[in-house]
Amino acid sequence: MKKTCGRLANQQGTALIIALMAMMLLTALGTVVVMVTTTETRIANNHSNAQEALYAADAAVERIMQDLLMIPRWNDILTGSVKSTFADGVMTSSKQTFGGAVLRLCCATDSLTGLLQTTTDAQATWGANNPRWELFAWGNLLDMLPEANIDSSMYVVAWIADDPAEIDGNPQSDTNGTLMLRSEAFGPSNTRKVIEVTVARTASTEIERGQIAQRGQEELNQRARKAAVQTPGSTLTNMRMNTATGSLAVQ
Repeated sequence: MKKTCGRLANQQGTALIIALMAMMLLTALGTVVVMVTTTETRIANNHSNAQEALYAADAAVERIMQDLLMIPRWNDILTGSVKSTFADGVMTSSKQTFGGAVLRLCCATDSLTGLLQTTTDAQATWGANNPRWELFAWGNLLDMLPEANIDSSMYVVAWIADDPAEIDGNPQSDTNGTLMLRSEAFGPSNTRKVIEVTVARTASTEIERGQIAQRGQEELNQRARKAAVQTPGSTLTNMRMNTATGSLAVQ
């Protein structure tokens, strides 16, 4: 009995047990802190990538509007015979983005163009006037302005289609001077943002841009009047096109 009581009264090793329990608790707390920090860092990076992709898609819209000013016959765009001057090689080859993704732009059913058309056909209700998307521009954002250094890993792709509000029954013929433009930006961590706009020649032969669909996956109820696009860093000019002759005047 005395031996049993002596063993129970013996406190040797208690400090070690307490130290081990404290270490386990501190390790758990440290693990939680690391996980929270890592998660917050990923959230911040994803938010930054999302914002950059949104601005990249918008920049592609502005760049393509400048091309549209130089093309007198928009029907040539809808038939695929005219492409933007911003193009990263042939459209049928796979494109490697800086984010590590491989993009197939055209022209298989599982390519970006094919999937876009399939989605449009499934959702649209315009019948014979259903838009037919034509790949128009594609490339790394950093190559968009050869004379400027753009620090971005985004890859942008743009398509153009006829305005479905037309009732001519021919999606490859523009009769009202209005086109649909879809711009997508792809970045690291599977970042993807979309902007769709309408582009129309106004009575003053300038180009008007209006939001009609997604702007970074969020609906916007606004229209923004846009004059001719200016190249960053250049002198401000006024560009106007004569729709009758196709000539471009710069003042």
